[in-house]
Amino acid sequence: MVPASARSNLRRWLAVALLAIAAGWSYATSITGEFVYDDLAAIVGNETIRRLSWAAFVPPPGVTTSGRPLVNVSFAVNYALGGEAVVGYHVLNLLIHVAAGLALFGLIRRTLALSALRGRFGAAAPALALSVALLWTLHPLQTESVTYVVQRVESLMGLCYFLTLYCFVRTQTAGAPRLWLGLSVVSCVAGMACKEVMVSAPILVLLLDRGLVAGSFQAAWRTRSRYYGCLAATWVVLLALVYSTGWNRGGTVGLGVQTGWWEYGLTQFRAITQYLLLSVWPYALTFDYGTFWESSLIAIVPYLLLVGTLLGVAGVALWRSPALGFLAAGFFGPLAPTSLMPGTTQMIVEHRMYLSLAPVMVVLVLAGYKLLGRGVLLVCLVAATALGVLTWQRNQDYVTALRLWRDTVQKVPANSRAHCNLAIASVAAGRLEEAMGHYTLSLRLEPNSANTRYNYGLALAKLGRLDEAAAEYEVALRLSPDLPEAYCNYGVVLLASGRRAEALRQFQRARELRPQDPDVLGNIGNVLAQEGRLSEALPYFEAALALRADDADTHFNYANALLTLGRRPDAIRHYRWAIRLRPNDRDFLHNLEIALR
Repeated sequence: MVPASARSNLRRWLAVALLAIAAGWSYATSITGEFVYDDLAAIVGNETIRRLSWAAFVPPPGVTTSGRPLVNVSFAVNYALGGEAVVGYHVLNLLIHVAAGLALFGLIRRTLALSALRGRFGAAAPALALSVALLWTLHPLQTESVTYVVQRVESLMGLCYFLTLYCFVRTQTAGAPRLWLGLSVVSCVAGMACKEVMVSAPILVLLLDRGLVAGSFQAAWRTRSRYYGCLAATWVVLLALVYSTGWNRGGTVGLGVQTGWWEYGLTQFRAITQYLLLSVWPYALTFDYGTFWESSLIAIVPYLLLVGTLLGVAGVALWRSPALGFLAAGFFGPLAPTSLMPGTTQMIVEHRMYLSLAPVMVVLVLAGYKLLGRGVLLVCLVAATALGVLTWQRNQDYVTALRLWRDTVQKVPANSRAHCNLAIASVAAGRLEEAMGHYTLSLRLEPNSANTRYNYGLALAKLGRLDEAAAEYEVALRLSPDLPEAYCNYGVVLLASGRRAEALRQFQRARELRPQDPDVLGNIGNVLAQEGRLSEALPYFEAALALRADDADTHFNYANALLTLGRRPDAIRHYRWAIRLRPNDRDFLHNLEIALR
């Protein structure tokens, strides 16, 4: 006869295998998807992840990984293993998500087995925990945190959040509780280095302790004061990281941005209502809802009534029913930072529900268990299967940027930013005429968007309409004077038009804003070389190659300057380097032949 402990372990491992296999199948269609949107700046254009060094712990400003060093380091690991091959990034994202689902499974299972809940749920704890974990892991609302690569900031933070709580709960049955308390603190520190939403984790631990373990705040503090002191100290880490971004993530979020707190706050009642609806009916998921603000209380009355009622219930529950209050705090706590701090672009963002979806699933499963008993397990299995199919289908929208933005424009046709990004994706796919139409629509909806003007200029330059491109760059820079890429590409257009002196001024302005940009340095070198100032050009080429050694064009231009100066062996070496990077380029081969002769 198989011992009960062995049967329990077998069931647990079967549950782990089921969750991992189901998640792998649901996300199979996303593994080979492209880098999209912010992935390009935070991964493809992120020089700090090019090598595994201390530089990876200092992400560049103005990208999704800014102030989030642990995520930036994880991208550096991906780059070290596979460069910009997108498969590795998707695989690691999926592994993180599966690990988070398993951590949630362990957290729910052990929490339901605590003495405060054991009488009601203890016998069914493993099955109920698996039901919650499956529904949470396979829910299509999670795709934006898993398939959209750069939102690893959310999923990795979520994993650390669950581990912080899990390690605390584990102390109630572990033989070495201090070890688990230490691991809880380490997980909390790691989460703070992933995303600011982690700020609520120490409070959630305290609420869990008070409601289900110690019985009161005083008892929790008296028993584990050092532990809570260490958890509180993790806020210092978070403050330092937020400070490193200028307190406002480059002007996109925080009390110091131009967006009014009142208008932004009103939009969040609609946002939270939308999140709840998507939790129970994940229909028409949208990558980008656009930028909008509610300015009238009347317009949000239905949302205000729903969210206000839930907040009231949460407040009463925290006082009268600590277990239910803990769940309510688990929903509102992770949403609070992004709901209270004004943002300039993102009003409704589905990846914000990564953590908050868990308490919703817990409430649904436990309520179903009260009504149906163990019959709820079959219902949950059917629901999880349906959610997995929806996730599989949603992931197909992420296969290409073109498909993702087409889907977004179809769902939110008045979204100027979506039209702009669809135009960018169309240009990358060689569909220039289609791109022009979407740029026109985007500018009609939002004529004062510097980003759209800049990207429209790029498309015009690609079509050879240099004067029109220059005009769009000028408008973009008038709207946003601190746009280094606009100065750089404006300089490229001027240089192509033979206006070298003006081009040099634009490149120098770009360098003031971004002194370590290899494109800017290489372009300054090109202008100086074309003006015959070869000795002045060489240091710029060298600096550009020191930052990005795999730039074939810079090697070629550097070699041309060296050859003109009579440094033939050095020129040959850089011609050969350029040819290794781009073997079939006729100009490279021709100039190498000249140098060899």
